[in-house]
Amino acid sequence: MSLVGRLALRIAGWRYVHEAPHILRAVVIGAPHTSNWDFPFTVLVAWSLNVRFRWLGKHSLFDFPFGTFFRVLGGIPVVRHERKDMVSFAASHFEKYDQLVLLIAAEGTRKRVEYWKSGFYHIAIKAKVPLLLGYFDYKNKVAGFGPVFYPTGDIKADMDHLRAFYSGIVGDVPENFGPVRLREEVPVEVEAPAETSPQTSGQTSSENKLERSSR
Repeated sequence: MSLVGRLALRIAGWRYVHEAPHILRAVVIGAPHTSNWDFPFTVLVAWSLNVRFRWLGKHSLFDFPFGTFFRVLGGIPVVRHERKDMVSFAASHFEKYDQLVLLIAAEGTRKRVEYWKSGFYHIAIKAKVPLLLGYFDYKNKVAGFGPVFYPTGDIKADMDHLRAFYSGIVGDVPENFGPVRLREEVPVEVEAPAETSPQTSGQTSSENKLERSSR
């Protein structure tokens, strides 16, 4: 399949510039994810590099007649309404297998979003595996991987690293690639209590009523 993948990418005008490092266990970020073309190109890159990506998909994808096809491509079915703790579910697979490269589209959708889903980050932390930064740059028709990155638990600092890496990379639909950030980075704003008018600060409600009635 390696030859097929390389040939197909070449015909499509694509090239990859960074070989996937020889690593047995990792969470791979797939970004930008802005169109349906991302999936077939990911398959071709995986074939070219002889890497088998695993990925999580809703269980209905694995029903007849396409179930076998998606499993061969590395799919792991998930019944979402029965899985409240997806992080633990995904991390548990790293305990089962000595070799597992789990691919996650951090945006969670092809549409523009203002925040990435944080599952990829917490899975890597919980499973104690590195992040591998994968990308498709449609502007230059280049695919590749960044350096292996071990998340530290400092979300802001780690996301600064990811922001620097993905800066300038263009998806198939550029306007669908939103900010590289997690909701956990945004401090929770505490609403300040309403200010009390100095004229009424020492009055009770009954005193206020009496004052109004005497006017």
